[in-house]
Amino acid sequence: MLPEPAADVIPVTPGTPAGAEAEATVDASGFARLYGEPLLKLPNDLYIPPDALEVFLDAFEGPLDLLLYLIRKQNFNILDIPMAQLTLQYLKYVDQIRKSNLELAAEYLLMAAMLIEIKSRMLLPQRQSDLDIEADDPRAELVRRLLDYEQIKLAAFDLNALPQLDRDFVRTQIHIEQSLVTVLPDVAPVDLQQAWLDVMKRARLTQHHKISREELSVREHMTGILRRLQSTRFVEFADLFDVAGGVPVVVVNFVALLELAKETLIEITQAEPFAPIYVRLAYSPA
Repeated sequence: MLPEPAADVIPVTPGTPAGAEAEATVDASGFARLYGEPLLKLPNDLYIPPDALEVFLDAFEGPLDLLLYLIRKQNFNILDIPMAQLTLQYLKYVDQIRKSNLELAAEYLLMAAMLIEIKSRMLLPQRQSDLDIEADDPRAELVRRLLDYEQIKLAAFDLNALPQLDRDFVRTQIHIEQSLVTVLPDVAPVDLQQAWLDVMKRARLTQHHKISREELSVREHMTGILRRLQSTRFVEFADLFDVAGGVPVVVVNFVALLELAKETLIEITQAEPFAPIYVRLAYSPA
């Protein structure tokens, strides 16, 4: 994590007016506890290091996090990074943290050296052999690491958003006393009667339906229609169907009628819209 510059800390020396006011506000609990005993008074030879009260703010989690922040902030194309601008902004930030914490800046200095190396490789002139063969982009490895880091970071945010035990919810515990005496249910004769009626109701709902196969011939129905049309000149369309035979007979009869019309053996006529439809034998010249 990168530290922000610490604020100035003004030490309070015991014996001064400010120190006297601070000592006056100390209650019986003391400043701290040393080996379990309350410390009521600050020692005169107490040494407070300069970095003891330094405040750290979590800004970035590493060099890749800083690079990704700079790229997204400037709306750079991550597949075509302008290395000059990115390296300049990165070095400015590293120079700030190097003044306060050199150990923390070591990892960022390593990434800065890598950025400078990539920029220098991009500035080198290419040889004729490299021009014939398309050379790899020096930024390719850096782009791959940035994309992998961003994907892992987004996945970490999604995992952190999931509910966690003892953070977002707690597991409840309910104590149930189990009696040693077995308590039988109180059943009345009317309950047995109602159960029997429910069984009979379910039995009536369970019925078996047997489906039998019926052989119906389209050719046979075609012959029957032709015989009927030979005895009369016109037959109304609805009169050709035997409704009493059921749906299968009606369907087969209709298919037979269509087959006869397809073979031009019959004619289906209608004088005007919504008028009755008549069927007759097709006219065939002598």
